[in-house]
Amino acid sequence: MTEAAPHVPVLLQPILDAVAPLSGTWIDGTMGAGGYSRALLEAGASHLIGLDRDPLAHDMAAAWGAPYGDRLQTVKTVFSRMDEVATGVDGVVLDLGVSSMQLDRADRGFSFLRDGPLDMRMGDDGLTAADIVNDAPEGMLADILHRYGEERAARRIARAIIRTRTETPFVSTLQLAETVAANLPRPKPGQSHPATRSFQAIRIAVNDEFGELAEGLQAAERALAPGGWLAVVTFHSVEDRAVKRFLAARSDAGGGGSRHLPERAARAPAFEVVGKAIGPTEAEVAANPRARSARLRVARRTDAPAGTVTRRELGLPEAVISKGMS
Repeated sequence: MTEAAPHVPVLLQPILDAVAPLSGTWIDGTMGAGGYSRALLEAGASHLIGLDRDPLAHDMAAAWGAPYGDRLQTVKTVFSRMDEVATGVDGVVLDLGVSSMQLDRADRGFSFLRDGPLDMRMGDDGLTAADIVNDAPEGMLADILHRYGEERAARRIARAIIRTRTETPFVSTLQLAETVAANLPRPKPGQSHPATRSFQAIRIAVNDEFGELAEGLQAAERALAPGGWLAVVTFHSVEDRAVKRFLAARSDAGGGGSRHLPERAARAPAFEVVGKAIGPTEAEVAANPRARSARLRVARRTDAPAGTVTRRELGLPEAVISKGMS
């Protein structure tokens, strides 16, 4: 993420176009710096509920949200619990992954490009990245790197982390990045930093992002009123695939089946998928490099009862962190 384009909401116009005319109560499940929230309020939402686990997001909302008065409500919580905050809403927007306001702050410990404490928490509680890197057994570390980051050298990196931490505990982002990079080939021009996959994997583990996604999609289904909109922006192929499978499962009337989604009894579909996945235009990528890997999927809620979809059916890796670590 470049400093030239901070906190820019990705694929915003396609969302607004897909759900127009916009009205009623909406949930922004990943409020962040408020880009989507403000746009939804300006586009016609009568009430916007902004959810975020990050205290910084709420501090920022106190400033940008003042002109909207009681049309804006903010709640410090995870989006997997949105249906505990409100039901019968007209729309839900989710912008998955780490936000630029978190990446850009060295003290949050998300970036291998800025030296800071090895934290990576999107909220202010739970295990930090340092806790996992310094305390997890080698097998667990390797599983995190492989399952969540698709890192092919997961076992080699895990062994290197164990060797290093026996002499010096990990406390900073650059310390971890250097250890990872020292155990991978030097990147060719144009390739990403060697620590990219490892940092992604550890961040996902710290914040239980795959668990949040599986539970959050089902919470959105429970929160939406008939005719309500669900718009999800992803930046990670595993997450996009999970959203696609969720919508396929919940818009299907039953029967059929595959190795991921076994044959199901006939039932009323809970969603109607609207179009195909939407990617950014060249102009948007030029203006906001973060948009390059983004994908938007949109669906509309029916009046069918809410159901469930398992993490396995969504193709999401099972949880790796053991109870003893939590």
